[in-house]
Amino acid sequence: MVARKSFQLELEQLQQDILKMGALVEKAIADAVRSLADKDLVLAQEVVDGDDFIDELELSIENCCLRLLALQQPMASDLRVIGTALKIVTDLERMADYAVDIAKITIRLQGQPLIKPLIDVPRMASIAQDMTRQSLDAFVERDVNMALSMIEMDHEVDHLYSQVFRELLTYMMADPRTINQATYLLFVARYLERIADHATNLGEWIIYMVTGEKKELNR
Repeated sequence: MVARKSFQLELEQLQQDILKMGALVEKAIADAVRSLADKDLVLAQEVVDGDDFIDELELSIENCCLRLLALQQPMASDLRVIGTALKIVTDLERMADYAVDIAKITIRLQGQPLIKPLIDVPRMASIAQDMTRQSLDAFVERDVNMALSMIEMDHEVDHLYSQVFRELLTYMMADPRTINQATYLLFVARYLERIADHATNLGEWIIYMVTGEKKELNR
């Protein structure tokens, strides 16, 4: 009984650490895009520097999961929770890496006025943040329907990506001088689209955790 209680406490701490990592990733996404829109090099560098802490947190969570697997002999449902936690932190870490990539583009474009106001890119970032938050809420609540909501949100991000792609392509064809910056902005949109894909992965793993079935959401 004591061992089981200790195990539940460790699972709760694991959940809290995942939520902490998710909040940091969500902030990194927001700060990276804001640094680009505001041409804020200091904020961009903060995103780059903050990635080390996210990586350390991922390693700590992975070690906790492996320790629980090795020492606690979890039952099937708990085994799925731990396995899902391992998958979730991998996706979160990749999302953070994409935020860093966006921040690095801010730094590369320093001193250059933006060729167009950023409208759809911040929208993509906002949806990606919402997806991150909702997927982690679904993890805590064991809510399959909330996890399934990732599908529609991912479609919206894909639509915005296509819109940004077409618009920037028009800029490049009209004025070759915009090609360099437009290419970087296309990378930003692509990174946000990939972040949304990883958030959709979170939804898939949460559905697996609750139901024991793997459902493909990214179609």
